[in-house]
Amino acid sequence: MYLLAIETSCDETAAAVFTDEPAVLANVVASQTDLHARFGGVVPEVAARAHLQRLLPVIDEALRKANVRLDQIGAVAVHNTPGLVGALLVGVSAAKMLSLALGVPLIAVNHVEAHVYAARLAAGRDIFPCLGLVVSGGHTSLFHCPTPLEFELLGATRDDAAGEAFDKVAALLGLGFPGGPAVEREAAGGDPAAFRFPRSFLHEDRLDFSFSGLKTAVLYTCFGQNAASTAPLPAGKKRADVAASFQQAVIDVLVEKSRQALRRTGLRRLAVGGGVAANKPFRAALERMAEAEGAELFIPPSALCTDNAAMAAQAVEKWRRQMWAPLDLDARPNYGA
Repeated sequence: MYLLAIETSCDETAAAVFTDEPAVLANVVASQTDLHARFGGVVPEVAARAHLQRLLPVIDEALRKANVRLDQIGAVAVHNTPGLVGALLVGVSAAKMLSLALGVPLIAVNHVEAHVYAARLAAGRDIFPCLGLVVSGGHTSLFHCPTPLEFELLGATRDDAAGEAFDKVAALLGLGFPGGPAVEREAAGGDPAAFRFPRSFLHEDRLDFSFSGLKTAVLYTCFGQNAASTAPLPAGKKRADVAASFQQAVIDVLVEKSRQALRRTGLRRLAVGGGVAANKPFRAALERMAEAEGAELFIPPSALCTDNAAMAAQAVEKWRRQMWAPLDLDARPNYGA
């Protein structure tokens, strides 16, 4: 049985075709980075309009790559929450239209939970129960995941998400957008111990995160507390050291909170997803921690960490349970709302 999945939650227009095993036959992503780079971040209206232009060609390309005809599709899945509401509406509307026209079930998929499922997809086997960590531009959350469809929130960011902090610090340093890869590249030439940036809640019992103070500390380090101008730092040792020290502070907090959550829950598997999970030093730090804790670590390849439609293969779990969505399915911008 073939399923078609659609992703338009933020600034990636994506479609995928996979089987009910699940096995991914095609995963096509049309990035909008070029459209948003000059603004230093994602502009919701620009993202929604780009989805309108690109979604049908992306779906066509996914079907072509999978060598599957549209009339062979047995169900249509779509990320309907969370995300930018205008962007989500494009994908949700297209999915409902296809479901109705083809006479096949519609399946709603939570975008954040799908990031965890991407780790199961990459593993090619069951990884549940597990601890799930989602680290992206919009979310930084820890979950207890007894099954592929049960997600108990253990902790989340109280302000900025980790990926959002990367974007904002990249802007301060004049590194461009998207910030994650840009900071990682700059940090490669810097000293991660050059500046002792704050690590909020690091040794506290709660499993929450906070990155706004870290972002402010970077601002003050670069320009002082009473700076009249915040022109980006010029290339050089200080910029590289700031990038490396900031990145290390984020990694330390994410890894330590994951360690605390593993110990608190007694779980022996950790699944990590989201765009920040593509960061190589972060992946290496997670590997060292998991080995020390005697836990199995599951991180998908980079292409499945950033936003994509293949991770909506969580829909297969709903397909098996006949958990269909109604045709009045709506886009919900907030997680859990």
